[in-house]
Amino acid sequence: MALNHDLLLPSTFQHYLLGLFAVANNFPAIEPFLTLSEGLPNRQVCRVITLTSFSSLLIMLGAYFIGTAVLQFFGIGVSAFQIAGGLLLGASGLKMLNATAPGDSHEKICDVSQMDMGQMASSAIVPISLPLTTGAGTMSTITVYANSATSFNQRIELFAAILAMGLIIALMFVFAARLTLMLGHVGMTVLIKVMGLFTLAIGIQFIVTGSSTILEQIQFRI
Repeated sequence: MALNHDLLLPSTFQHYLLGLFAVANNFPAIEPFLTLSEGLPNRQVCRVITLTSFSSLLIMLGAYFIGTAVLQFFGIGVSAFQIAGGLLLGASGLKMLNATAPGDSHEKICDVSQMDMGQMASSAIVPISLPLTTGAGTMSTITVYANSATSFNQRIELFAAILAMGLIIALMFVFAARLTLMLGHVGMTVLIKVMGLFTLAIGIQFIVTGSSTILEQIQFRI
């Protein structure tokens, strides 16, 4: 009896949200965000938060609506994409696990003292929104989730989880300074490592699911 691999993937709102929180959390982006917004008036900080949060939401919604269609257009199998996404998530999770400081898991932005507002707005999107908050791992995760969400209720719950994650990203940027002050250097580093462990686990799950499906297809053909 063949195993239904879709059952190995999330299918409820809380599971979707937990999975997205693991891969789309913006803890690694907090330090670059604080560096970018340092010394800015509140109005401009709000603008940076709006740009980063809205662009992150658009990236997630883009993966939700057209991710599967892009795979079909290029003739890429979902199982192969699961393995590729799993490798991306695994690499990202390992980088977070090996971080010795909150800003070590990803590249840093350039010197903000040399930026004008246009350059700051651009840095709010790249690299803070993409890839620090919602990178290739996030997009591949949502694409895999969207492909496995076969029922209308599952797609609605995934859509709601994406909207909720967008709100969480915005709130984390709003309270970034307080969160950093409350957790401190050690607390932020530990939190990033914990999120890295979950990200690595999701990546391994994708690899196992995709590989199992491909092996079953090979056995069926034989």
